[in-house]
Amino acid sequence: MNTVATIADTVKHAAQTLHAHSESPRLDAELLLASILDLSRSALIARADQPVALSAERAYAELIAKRAGGVPIAYLTGSREFWSLPLKVSPAVLVPRPETELLVEHALALLPRDEACSVLDLGTGSGAIALSLAHERPHWAITGVDNSPAALQVAACNSRDLKLSHVRWRCGSWFDPVAGERFHLIVANPPYIAAADPALKSLGAEPPAALIAGPTGLEALRAIIAQAPKHLSARGCLALEHGITQAHDVAELLQRHGFDSIRTYPDFSGRPRITLGVTQH
Repeated sequence: MNTVATIADTVKHAAQTLHAHSESPRLDAELLLASILDLSRSALIARADQPVALSAERAYAELIAKRAGGVPIAYLTGSREFWSLPLKVSPAVLVPRPETELLVEHALALLPRDEACSVLDLGTGSGAIALSLAHERPHWAITGVDNSPAALQVAACNSRDLKLSHVRWRCGSWFDPVAGERFHLIVANPPYIAAADPALKSLGAEPPAALIAGPTGLEALRAIIAQAPKHLSARGCLALEHGITQAHDVAELLQRHGFDSIRTYPDFSGRPRITLGVTQH
């Protein structure tokens, strides 16, 4: 006679399966089963002794197999928390990283809280940065640009779900959809990985266009910095996320294109990750 597996047993077995494929196998196992059972993680843990239906076990096994194959947990659950906001994600967008919350943190400090400032988020993807800023600053007018219609569908869905209606979405390459417009602040987490970087092997499930900049990794950053001055108001700010080896190059590019007050900030591991500058005009 077959015994029915409990939640605890099911999670334990799945975590063992994921041990060689994830830095957080237990957490992944819990999150995926919670998704299948439509429970919060805390509710799942509280019900550890409850049985798991056979149909749920089968669906769970499929998710575990995909996770073991390298599919990000966020794509399997369809969501990711960013800046304490629940965001829908799909393979059309990059999975938001905790480090990018630092870009939001620094951006919030650059402009007055209660004034009607204008902000442009380039390469918005899921809308994580734009929506985080909109959530914190209801008086700001925020525009999110992406060249992927599928990504913008995800961003617009997140905007509706979060009831953040003061964000507009535009499709096109970098500044093309906002020709002739100027902003008080431009933020971007563009692709900055070089095409031959071995790190890409572990990122195969995510959209290459959101990761790979070109042969050097600086191509997108260079294009944004060169065009940004004509889209910034007087003493406007440009804030960029970049790779940990790119801070010096980014600072030089900013200086070359007329920015001053250039500063670089570290990520959670103390590595240079965010660089910003202010236009001189």
